[in-house]
Amino acid sequence: MMANQIAVAVLVLGGVWCLAALAASPTQPATSRPAAAASTPPRTLLLDGASLVTTRRATLAGDPALADAMRGVRRAADRYMAKELWTVTGKPFAGPSGDKHDYVSLAPDWWPDPKSPNGLPYVWVDSVINPEAREYDRYRLRPMVNAVEKLAIGYYLTGQEPYARRAAEQLRAWFLDPQTKMNPHLQYGQMRKGANEGTATGICETADFVRVVDAAAILALSPAWPAEDHKRLQEWFDQYLQWLLTSEHGKREGRGPQNHATYFDLQTADYALFVGKNDLAREILENVKTKRIAKQIEPDGSQPRELTRATALSYSNLNLTGMFQLARLGEHVDVDLWNYRTADGRSIRRALDWMVPYATGEKPWNYKQIKNPTHYAPVVYLLHQAANAYQDPAYEQALSKMKAVDGAKRWASLLYPLRHRPAQPRPGNTP
Repeated sequence: MMANQIAVAVLVLGGVWCLAALAASPTQPATSRPAAAASTPPRTLLLDGASLVTTRRATLAGDPALADAMRGVRRAADRYMAKELWTVTGKPFAGPSGDKHDYVSLAPDWWPDPKSPNGLPYVWVDSVINPEAREYDRYRLRPMVNAVEKLAIGYYLTGQEPYARRAAEQLRAWFLDPQTKMNPHLQYGQMRKGANEGTATGICETADFVRVVDAAAILALSPAWPAEDHKRLQEWFDQYLQWLLTSEHGKREGRGPQNHATYFDLQTADYALFVGKNDLAREILENVKTKRIAKQIEPDGSQPRELTRATALSYSNLNLTGMFQLARLGEHVDVDLWNYRTADGRSIRRALDWMVPYATGEKPWNYKQIKNPTHYAPVVYLLHQAANAYQDPAYEQALSKMKAVDGAKRWASLLYPLRHRPAQPRPGNTP
């Protein structure tokens, strides 16, 4: 997955914007209270609905520890209230098919060949983004997802219906409106000029759609997003799921050896659950054990295919984030990826344990990382989830040692409040 997508994929777990407790904003006086039932958990797939209820109750009770974060929520949601609606048809040109409804993107770290008179075919420069890519739909999809997610969470934590209405408008514009909706395929994603009209690797860009699915689940609690619209969105994702599973691009992406394959599984399992195909989701998630964990993680916990990249730290975080998200999806269909372990010790827990000493500063990162050399904020979200999944105090202790990630800590504490239960033993050596 390309470098400019890393931070966006990580947003599924936490986001770079902060949450926090009730503060006055132009949309609601600080003394008013939301109308929606605070006890109703959204049927989210990646985020934990029960944890969101806990956070909402705390914010409505005026928990002072959350005050700064809720100001961040309101600022973010208010900002997106004033933004345009993003659509694939809003780009200034059509793609190879001539249909503006087709999603089109340029492979972001492919550049004109300086040795070629016309720059063609483009050549790869690892993790260095060609600004020309910003002219294409990837840079429309990203703000669309951010808007839907931030407005939906803003609605849930504040009860402000205007946020839900705007999020619903954005969902309709991208997925449902006949005049502007995206065709449910990615045939023309990450094209490489002079070489092809689209590649399988483009599929990683729609990994952001898993955030849309969770946002829609939150919006389902609002009258702004009626059941009919929710059903139509499910139909769109069912069509896209079928394309992912049957197209040559999809088949190729699913055969990948690294983070692309992880996020292909994440998308197909998530969309299958969203449209009610639980048996399909269960099959995908069961295969994660042998196809992803066993092949991508070494017995010591390292991820060698990610460590070869120019931004090895970012890619290691990214791939492990995807695996943690797959473990969360497994909870819905009784597939335990949290505790899966091969005979020689490969597991997502071992991969996190490998990363922790770097995140806490106990060990220096000695692999290549040409951008963001202290890119450890994603580990905060992983540690919160691990603390809840494994009930091991070592993960909370690791959190306390991490520096310069206060924003991530506030956000993770709201989405993944720590739950203290009787400690569970570390899993045995059982494949």
